[in-house]
Amino acid sequence: MSLNFIIMIHSRELARNLLQIKAIKINVQNLFTWASGIQSPIYCDNRLALSFPDIRNSVKLALVELTKGYKSFDYVAGVATAGIPWGVLVAEELGKPFVYIRSSAKSHGRQNRIEGLLEKGKSVIVIEDLISTGGSSIDAVEAIRENGNEVVSVIAIFSYNLEKARVNFEKAGCEFKTISDYDTLIVEARKENYITNEEFELIKNWKLDPENWNKK
Repeated sequence: MSLNFIIMIHSRELARNLLQIKAIKINVQNLFTWASGIQSPIYCDNRLALSFPDIRNSVKLALVELTKGYKSFDYVAGVATAGIPWGVLVAEELGKPFVYIRSSAKSHGRQNRIEGLLEKGKSVIVIEDLISTGGSSIDAVEAIRENGNEVVSVIAIFSYNLEKARVNFEKAGCEFKTISDYDTLIVEARKENYITNEEFELIKNWKLDPENWNKK
């Protein structure tokens, strides 16, 4: 089987698993507000998957599968805080050294932004839990680059498929891949009767204009 086909299977399986454990919340009436101010009919909490061993293992193996698209890299880095446990799991599976990237430098001690030993000149794959606009991921990428390292790619569990994220990653000159995404999720949610046909129609185009979707 091709890598793309394997990832497609993982994508659908992950969407169903996240719905099953209620890591995905869908509400078209009372929207979820992100830190950026964007309001979304869907909220994804991948941290819940850590509490379910079978699903946790499935996510880990899917993330590892995504890394196979790259010939070589030296380190795995997790983005604080939600990307840390997944990054550790991936690094352990691959036998790679692990570091994690703080959102900002510590205000005490050595004032590190990167925790762990990251040798300059080495290549890094960054692990995130999800990608919305891409801001926190790209911030971590820049911290790694400033340390004198190459970022091979950002790999995440889930993406909201926002155009803003695509543009932000393109501007940063960084590739990103995810196991599953918004489009796959809502299709599986409809199949599993988590949402009605009416709700499906309401939310399927949210990602095209998330800032104004609720105003239409």
